This record gives sequence, structure tokens and C-alpha cells, in this order.
Amino acid sequence: MSLTETPPAAEEILRIAAKGDGITASGRFAWGVAPGDMLLADGSIEPGPHHVTPPCRHFGQCGGCQLQQLDEESLAHFVETRVANASTSQELGAEVLAPPHLSPPGSRRRASLRAESSAGRVVIGFREAKSHRLVEVIECHVIQPEFVALLVPLRKLLIRLGQHQSESGKGRKGNRDKQGKHVHARMAADIEFAMTEQGVDLGIKGLKAEGLAATELILDFAKENGLARIVLDQGYGPEAIWEPEPVTVMLGGVQVNLPTGAFLQATIDGEEALVGAACEWLAGAANVADLFSGLGTFAFALAKQGSRVLAVEGARDLHQACKSAAERAQLPLFAMHRDLFRNPLLADELAKFDAILLDPPRAGAREQVERLVAAGTVGRIVYISCNPSSWSRDAALLVEAGYRLAEVRPVGQFRWSTHVELASYFIRDQ
Repeated sequence: MSLTETPPAAEEILRIAAKGDGITASGRFAWGVAPGDMLLADGSIEPGPHHVTPPCRHFGQCGGCQLQQLDEESLAHFVETRVANASTSQELGAEVLAPPHLSPPGSRRRASLRAESSAGRVVIGFREAKSHRLVEVIECHVIQPEFVALLVPLRKLLIRLGQHQSESGKGRKGNRDKQGKHVHARMAADIEFAMTEQGVDLGIKGLKAEGLAATELILDFAKENGLARIVLDQGYGPEAIWEPEPVTVMLGGVQVNLPTGAFLQATIDGEEALVGAACEWLAGAANVADLFSGLGTFAFALAKQGSRVLAVEGARDLHQACKSAAERAQLPLFAMHRDLFRNPLLADELAKFDAILLDPPRAGAREQVERLVAAGTVGRIVYISCNPSSWSRDAALLVEAGYRLAEVRPVGQFRWSTHVELASYFIRDQ
């Protein structure tokens, strides 16, 4: 700004944009603000009635959360408007858009972290915003407390494994510098947590644990911390090092084996909100196809309430887990292994179903939606989405083909982040 320009006047933050920045009427952006805050001429913030103190010490540095400064009302409003703004062509009015569901703090049952070491020191945490630098996590108000409690003992394990690797390789050239001095082996690994019926399922990818002594360190760690399973991927695929009994999750009241790294809805209460919507909308449907069915999150619940369900999934391990669980539970659920991106259900296959449930990955389900539109025989469609943008594209195709968007329910499973999900219900009026 030149010396002759007038500094911008103080302006009110009107809303939070899709990426988490606050925006004023004139288009000025500011991070870490809430609606009702005042953005002053010097760029500082005067907090308003919806601005709260972020609960986590890492907020502002850790890239995991963007919205901890919002109170409950404005956080719910953000989730709702993210869905409402996804497609202006749908004209989501109050009669269509339901109040949002927010998962509570400390409820995330799966989490991905990063571990890195240098000079014998190990850091476990999340990336900084717009950076590759790791923030060492001491506390986290999003993930389940059992995961946080494991961070300190896990750091100790990784340090001991690093020391073991260095000691066992002292005679190797790769563990000495140009002067011949011994150096610590560097380590970088991806850490995956998931909560199961048996406890914490821990996956570590990229960690080298060679020899009996290293294996014993890992086994002792698993026993001492009551892990349900610990899986290592040393570059040759995941291998369970510790799993005293099969690891399972409960889906729709059915116990299902959990393959390593399998997708789960982020929170149990968020899953219940999405499944509850699907079951309500598809009540009474005799034949339902659950497409992109995964482990059977929706399929088991629909089968339990009386529908005959075809569960179609492209990942073989998820398909097998769903199929085995359905056979044990003796439910009217048939599991089919099929890549719906390459080979979507065609018109003659779709004609067998009263209703379709879609729960695709972030890319959406355009190929399958196009077949649904062409067939024009399915009366009810439930579309679960983790990406409002791809949902908007697919929803427009359905509406143009004569489907009516009857209801949308926003779900904020990823609390304090800009990531939102939704359940939607389309009806083909006769």
C-alpha cells in the first residue's frame, strides 16, 4: 500500500469460506476468524460473539484442524452451508436441507499420522498447514483418547527400534559418516490407528524391524499396551505381527472382520447418522443394491430391516469380509465383487431393484449414475457422499433425468475441519 492510499476500514467477517478463511463484504480474507469478528485496518482481529478459544495447544500450527475458533452454532452453520452451496442448481431450501449432525470431540475412530526421526529423536504428529514439517502431537481433541495415550509409548518403541537398527548395523558403511563415525539410522513411517471391538488396531508403514530382537520389542509393546493388532509394512505389503484374536467391527449389528487398512466411517455416531438416514428413506424397499458397499456399513443395516440386499464392492478384501459376515449372520445379503468404475450395473441389472444406495469414493459415481439415468427404472436412490463437489455433479444428472431431491442431511464427522459429508435422497415421481 502506498503512502497516499487510505488503509481499509474495519470490516465484519460475514462467513467462513470453503477452505476455512473468513471473508468480509469487500472480499478481504482472514484465517482463524469466526462470523461476527471484526477485521481491523492493520489486519488484527477483534473477536465477536461466535469466536471461542481453541481447545488445542497445537491449533494454528498443526494442519489437522482449521475451525477450532468457531462456536458450536457457527461450526454447524459452516457444515450446513458447505452442503447447501455445493450446487446452486439443486436450490436446497429449508424443506430439503435438514439440520447438520456434528460428531463430538474425541470421537474419531481412525487417524493417520506421520513419524520421523533425526539424530535419535522421534517426532509423531500431523503436518503443518501448507508444509511438510511435522508438528509433534502432545494432545489432540479430535481423535479418540486411546490413540493419544499410545503416542508416548510408541515414540519410545520407535527410538528403541532405531537404536537397535543402528547397533546391529555398526559395521556397515551406510551407518557411518565420511569420517567413519557412527550415525543414527533415519526413519520415516506412516502410522494408522483404528478402533475395533478388540481395541486399537495399529499399522506402521515404512518401518524396518529386522531380526528377532526387533520383533520381540514390537510384541512386548503390543502386549503392554493391550493392542488388538499391530501390522507392519516394510515394503513388501502389510504383515500382522500381533493379532491374538481376529479383529472385528460391528456394522448394522453384525460382527465383521476388519482387513488391514480397511475404510471405516470416521466416527461411530457419524456412521449412525448416515445409516439411520438410509434406513429411514429405504424402509419397505424389497430389493436394494448397495453400490460401493465396502465392508457392508449400509448393507447389513438394510438387510436387518427386511430388504434383500446386493452389496457390490471392488476391493476384494472388503468384499470377502462382507460376504463371510453375511453368511455367518444368515442375512438376505448377497455380496458381489465388481469394479463399478470400469463395469457399472447396466439397465437390465438395475431393473431388478426398487432402490439403489450409492456410497462412492471422493471421485463420485458418474459412470454408475449415467447408467441409472439411462435405465430410468429405479424409484428411490440414496446417495452418500464425502465430497459435495462430485455429489453436486452427479445430483445434477439425476435431477435433469426427472429425479426429485427430497432431502439432504449434512454430517460433520471431521470436526473442526473443512471436510463435510452428506446423505441425500432422490425420488422418481411417477
